[in-house]
Amino acid sequence: MKTKLLCSLALTLLLTAVAAKAERLVLVSASYGKNIVAITDRDGDVIWSHKTAGPQRGHAGHHDVHLLPNGNILYHDSWTKLTEMTLAKEVVWTYDSATMNGNKGKRVDVHAFARLKNGNTSIVESGVGRIIEVDKNGKIIHEIPMKRDGRQNTRWVRFTPEGNPLVTSENPGVVTEYNRKGEIVWEYLINTRCYGAIRLKNGNTLIASGSGHSVVEVTPKKKVVWEIKDNVPGTDISLGWMTALQELRNGNFIIGNCHAGEGNPQIFEITRDKKVVWEFDEWELVGNGLAVWQILNDKQSKRLRRQLAKLKK
Repeated sequence: MKTKLLCSLALTLLLTAVAAKAERLVLVSASYGKNIVAITDRDGDVIWSHKTAGPQRGHAGHHDVHLLPNGNILYHDSWTKLTEMTLAKEVVWTYDSATMNGNKGKRVDVHAFARLKNGNTSIVESGVGRIIEVDKNGKIIHEIPMKRDGRQNTRWVRFTPEGNPLVTSENPGVVTEYNRKGEIVWEYLINTRCYGAIRLKNGNTLIASGSGHSVVEVTPKKKVVWEIKDNVPGTDISLGWMTALQELRNGNFIIGNCHAGEGNPQIFEITRDKKVVWEFDEWELVGNGLAVWQILNDKQSKRLRRQLAKLKK
């Protein structure tokens, strides 16, 4: 009897642990007429949303978005202004690159940004050609000049484990890794209007080629070891403007498939043997202009669910 009770208790604990495991949530930021930042479940059902500025002079496509550790969302809906907003939709921080830290009167675009572990914010200012790190008061703490830049050249930027920015430029179509001094320590010429790149756990670099309708993985010695182009083998998925990227703990890749048209997923998860195991196809919500998103892990999803539940009380 005691053994049965122990087995029953163990089963109960196991089921409780499984039930407590948070599901995959998806943070999306879409423009091109949709103009929305939203959080959905894995099936695309919206659990939180915020309408952003519509298409007008000075407003742009949404090219970056982050769920912060405190549960706030860092986003932008103009070429220059960043906004940190709580889930209760209270604005708690802004930074406008059009007017701050010497940029007044200059042409500047912001396509990439990130909240750093030290609490500062990294902002990539295309046009003026620099990556700045600012504190909560907007004071510049560090600055990296970019050699590969122009008004609309710089797109996504993500950091390597060493803290180096990995920068994609549309023209020339090149991925450039800078060190903290602004020196180029590695680059890969892809010759397309590339959008995104991330440094993988194995040390290789995964590149979303933008207009090249492809995603490639290259070694530090610039050898291509994995690639999908034009379509995903064995599926009817056509590749459009390839944008954001994410590597999961299980080694799968999440890939952004922007401007691919109705009938194609805007995001999909693919294994290394090129099997698609998940698709996000929410045309009504994000349309043809979903360039950027973030797949939340279990811990992030569970915390966000708790925070949303508190708001409803």
